[in-house]
Amino acid sequence: MIASSLILNESMSHKICRLVKLTLLLFALFSFCCVARAQTPFVTDDADVTEKGKFHFEFINEFDILQRDAFPTLKQNTADFTLAYGLFKNVEISIESPLITLFNARGTEPRRVTGMGDTNLSLKYNFLQEKDGKKRPAMSMSFNLEVPTGSVNKGLGSGLYDFGINGIVQKTLSKKTTLRLNGGIVFSGNQTTGALGIRTRGRVFTGGVSLKRQFGEKLELGAETTGAMSSNFDLGKGQLQFIVGGNYLLNDKLSLDFGVVAGRFAASPRAGIKLGISRFLKSELRDCKL
Repeated sequence: MIASSLILNESMSHKICRLVKLTLLLFALFSFCCVARAQTPFVTDDADVTEKGKFHFEFINEFDILQRDAFPTLKQNTADFTLAYGLFKNVEISIESPLITLFNARGTEPRRVTGMGDTNLSLKYNFLQEKDGKKRPAMSMSFNLEVPTGSVNKGLGSGLYDFGINGIVQKTLSKKTTLRLNGGIVFSGNQTTGALGIRTRGRVFTGGVSLKRQFGEKLELGAETTGAMSSNFDLGKGQLQFIVGGNYLLNDKLSLDFGVVAGRFAASPRAGIKLGISRFLKSELRDCKL
């Protein structure tokens, strides 16, 4: 009975993974008709939401050297796909699913593992907009549910359903400079992506701050600090990560997103690089029709 149950669960996991891949492919095909500029390569979320009836697509690839605590896993590559849709005015839903590759030490079998990680479903509501000449910042709230679509046996998924909320504050400091603050709680599950993240089950507190500035018409640069800590406040098993990066406009519909990562403590990478592409329209989707 137990064996048949395990086989059934494994079969269901494969079906869910195939469904996620198909969904991402279909949404990506539609998204290339109309997508807008994103917050990549940073983790800190922005207060903006996708316009009603429009799609927004992000892709970023991150290659990390892991902390010694992750041994025998030495490195991790995460190809992250995010797709958002404007459901109502000031409300968007999104799906995010990573393709993860783990690189293990010699003598470990298998040396390399590749597969889909856990899938994140999110709803974001922008309940307060920033207005010119006002000191009041823009504010949003997101609700996140992570579904265990990654293989636990291969180290690609947690096997847990994670639920959390994230608060977002965004303030334009000048015409070229924007500050963003995030603060959130994961109420259940844990906060892992492959070999990265806090593995402690239960409440996890998260936070982040990013500052971005425009340099000319094509280049935007910024810096970010993010962190996470479990409810027992064990800093040694926490997460602290720094990113310096930005976006370079290749043409009127395409930008190159890049970043350099450094981290401390067990749940963070030691070092890494991020590289991605965002496809968007200068009109910010106003003239785009599906």
